[in-house]
Amino acid sequence: MSFLAGDILRRTARRLPKRAALLFGDERLDYASLDGAADRFANALAARGLRKGDVLVILCSNRPEYAIAFYGAARRGVVVAHGSTRAVSKDLARILALTEARAILIEAPLVPPLANALAQAPALETILVAGAGAGVAPAGAMRFEDFIDGAAATPPEIPLEETDPLGVNFTGGTTGLPKGVLVSHRARGQSALAAIIEFGLEERDVAAMTTPLFHTAGLYVWFHAAIMCGATAVLAPRWDVEHFIASVERHGVTAALLVPTQINDLVKHPSFDPVRLRSLKKINHAGMAMPTALIERIAAALPGVALTDNYGASEACPLTARRPGDLPAKAHSVGRPVFNVELEIRAPDGARLARGETGEVVTRGEHVMLGYYKDPEATEAAYRSGDGWLWTGDLGYLDPDGFLVLVDRSKDVIVQGGENVFPAEIEQALYRHPAVRECAAFGIPDERLGEVPAAHVALKLGMHATPEELVEFCLGQLARHKRPRLVKLVDDLPRSAVGKILKREIRAQYWPARGPDA
Repeated sequence: MSFLAGDILRRTARRLPKRAALLFGDERLDYASLDGAADRFANALAARGLRKGDVLVILCSNRPEYAIAFYGAARRGVVVAHGSTRAVSKDLARILALTEARAILIEAPLVPPLANALAQAPALETILVAGAGAGVAPAGAMRFEDFIDGAAATPPEIPLEETDPLGVNFTGGTTGLPKGVLVSHRARGQSALAAIIEFGLEERDVAAMTTPLFHTAGLYVWFHAAIMCGATAVLAPRWDVEHFIASVERHGVTAALLVPTQINDLVKHPSFDPVRLRSLKKINHAGMAMPTALIERIAAALPGVALTDNYGASEACPLTARRPGDLPAKAHSVGRPVFNVELEIRAPDGARLARGETGEVVTRGEHVMLGYYKDPEATEAAYRSGDGWLWTGDLGYLDPDGFLVLVDRSKDVIVQGGENVFPAEIEQALYRHPAVRECAAFGIPDERLGEVPAAHVALKLGMHATPEELVEFCLGQLARHKRPRLVKLVDDLPRSAVGKILKREIRAQYWPARGPDA
């Protein structure tokens, strides 16, 4: 069995050519059509001179063009860098500069940030625009349809190996700034296979794609798995409860990947109606811990829906799964390791810990990343034990039955509604304000999103700024969702003996003591 991404699509297309692969509004694309479009895209890239190892950036919501470009680029050996649709100009400039991208697929409403980032992208030669909307495309840009029109719908002839790079997704690291996670075809093929087995995804499913495809979970754990098994993917360009309910009702959606925030939105929404959701049989939730109370609420509201939890990381994709039969006894856990994953708990010195002992979660196998893109130091730190084990940065322990219980994150990343927000970015924005002497950004509890950004700020002597002014200042430099929801002015920040700001002490003021179910 080949784990080349292009082969995964082709295998399904040959088996189920007329089955609906993608549903998007009134559009329907069957597997044969998706397969042919991917070939045309691959050959169009070749005609533009893109070679194996070159980079295509995608900045697009969940649309058919995303799927076509992903599989088409994979068949050409072009590496896809997945950018967030919330990216501001400086984020996009950083991605283009880091990857030295030769091509970009960008959705029409997102074109404005690109104009200001082009100066950082001297290698960028091909600009493709998907959909219609606001923004004037840069000179030389092409409509996606025009780009593939006339290209041959024949398989490109280029030698590829399963260990070749497939894509780059962006995550946080020790600096808090996004790092590119480079993964192979085989690693993410293994992830898709694990998802099919552990989450019960199958050919007859109609799977809702409500999580952005630029997220590791949305693309590799859910969409790629749906294509592998021959399910129908219903593409949602954005999260909207009423649209989701209407889509389930219209298309007979049977399965969905949702983060707990989305599940909470769903059961609290005025339009929530179990009758309209009667086709829904499976919910896989990931991205953040699901409170036990919310598990009980969704189980009561939709008793016919099987809930599966998934814990993973951008560097390794699904690591554990908690299946419906594990509830309620194991509600405090994130499940057991998926079938093709090795997982252990290690002490800081690398020693393997016994069950019940808390340490860092480590994993090894074909599912782990190739490394951080153009960052050998960070890659070495992630594989610091030198024996092939990836250190996740998460702390936890294995209970007597082998279920993983997460205790804390050793990283400072704020998980807001299942999406990472990096404190260093907020701090860098605040430090640009002339009145700020020092600051610390961190997460505080939020009923809907789990946690949201906040900051403590100490001002320079004799300088003045209000919390509201500082939030507004951040909005001028950050995407709106990254802004601190709370800014508190303080005289000083707590520090350790060596001068390090003690964020744990600051966070402790906002987080109540956590029990085993936290």
